[in-house]
Amino acid sequence: MKLMYSSTRNDEVKFTASQAILKGLADDGGLFVPECIPSLDVSVDKLANMSYQETAYEVMSRFFTDFTEEELKNCIAKAYDSKFDTEEIAPLVEADGAYYLELFHGPTIAFKDMALSILPHLLITSARKNNVKNDIVILTATSGDTGKAALAGFADVEGTKIIVFYPKNGVSPIQEKQMVTQKGANTFVVGIKGNFDQAQTGVKKMFNDTALEAELDVAGYQFSSANSINIGRLIPQVAYYVYAYAKLYKNGVIGKDETINVVVPTGNFGNILAAFYAKNMGLPIGKLICASNENKVLFDFFSTGTYDKNREFILTNSPSMDILISSNLERLIYRIAGNDVAANTKLMADLAAEGKYAITDEMRQQLADFYGNYSNEAETAEAIKKLYEDCGYIIDTHTAVAAGVYDKYKAATGDKETKTIIASTASPFKFTRSVMNAIDPKYDAMSDFELVDELSRLGNVAVPKAIEEIRNAQVLHDTVCEVEEMPQVVKKFLGV
Repeated sequence: MKLMYSSTRNDEVKFTASQAILKGLADDGGLFVPECIPSLDVSVDKLANMSYQETAYEVMSRFFTDFTEEELKNCIAKAYDSKFDTEEIAPLVEADGAYYLELFHGPTIAFKDMALSILPHLLITSARKNNVKNDIVILTATSGDTGKAALAGFADVEGTKIIVFYPKNGVSPIQEKQMVTQKGANTFVVGIKGNFDQAQTGVKKMFNDTALEAELDVAGYQFSSANSINIGRLIPQVAYYVYAYAKLYKNGVIGKDETINVVVPTGNFGNILAAFYAKNMGLPIGKLICASNENKVLFDFFSTGTYDKNREFILTNSPSMDILISSNLERLIYRIAGNDVAANTKLMADLAAEGKYAITDEMRQQLADFYGNYSNEAETAEAIKKLYEDCGYIIDTHTAVAAGVYDKYKAATGDKETKTIIASTASPFKFTRSVMNAIDPKYDAMSDFELVDELSRLGNVAVPKAIEEIRNAQVLHDTVCEVEEMPQVVKKFLGV
């Protein structure tokens, strides 16, 4: 049976998976959600013996029902291949009593590769299925990692162009270098004089600009999104939670149907929403532990039931989480509102008008599976230092936010027995200065690439290819613009 999708703000119109992937964002500004979460009717004994690619197929085939087996397997094979530097794609590493799910072995050494390696193939397949003649223009805002992962995924993919906006002074030096050195005639990178939320809002405005849409159509283009708001980005992330659970079972760490907890460092809410979807497919996940940095809008939401973005925007050493508008939370709000379009639309209108909204007590009761907390900068640095000194294992700043929050969770609840997966979302090589300073402030005197080599020596791990490639790479993108100039910059690049 075909699983259909509708917008969180209008459930009258139904879309197939491929149509939802192509559109990215619904015309009414809502996000596409499946009519129901399908169950994962595969035994853990079977899953335990599957490769990552086979697991991904089992998960995605339940959601993307208008793709043939051949189409979907072809997308998966092209995505999860030799561009990952480990055969298992997402290895698990035990350290200090937790299991770190390393999601950073792809071409840009961040977890975004897990979904952005497959999204171009899902999009192109979707375009063919729906007889789309226009070129697809991927328009995306990034807080650091999505941009490079999307650029790498779409570079020189026929029938596509990709334009990435990032906050000019709001990403790490390595993140910026990765983006501005990106090759590919169809790629374009723009720094904006503003923060990530402003970049994301600017992109959403362009998606909802019907005059711009008409201009592009005449020129043979149409927008789509590579942000985690695209259902083609979200669903592939469900797979690695299923894969990790099956591996824990296979390795004898957990028994059949044993409950685990999952800790996710969270900004835009997509990664932890994928874990929530995995739980709703039947994966035995107990607590979904939502870890925030000092931009703790999600912690405050889980604590009070009020989402309030009216606060200072703080630049931290975990920049991919420096977000005050967590777009994917809308999918969860819609669900806990009982899939009530009117209730969700009202809350999102409140957010747009007043910068905040409050959910009902009934809705709050449905958030019992979530635990929210945050790590400040000092606690994050301490988590890196402690794990290195205790285990010799080096984690990045975002993963350290999760590790710090996991310690708070154990202290608050006394739950120290439940086996726990921590989503390790980026390589420490992406944030060398922050990571090395946490271990010892003396390292601050070194240059960025001296730090890379020292981190390699200290952690006894090879320097990733993604870092080696940018050591001497030429800057190819140097455009910077004001937030209000974003539409003009897009039109100029496309020659419209």
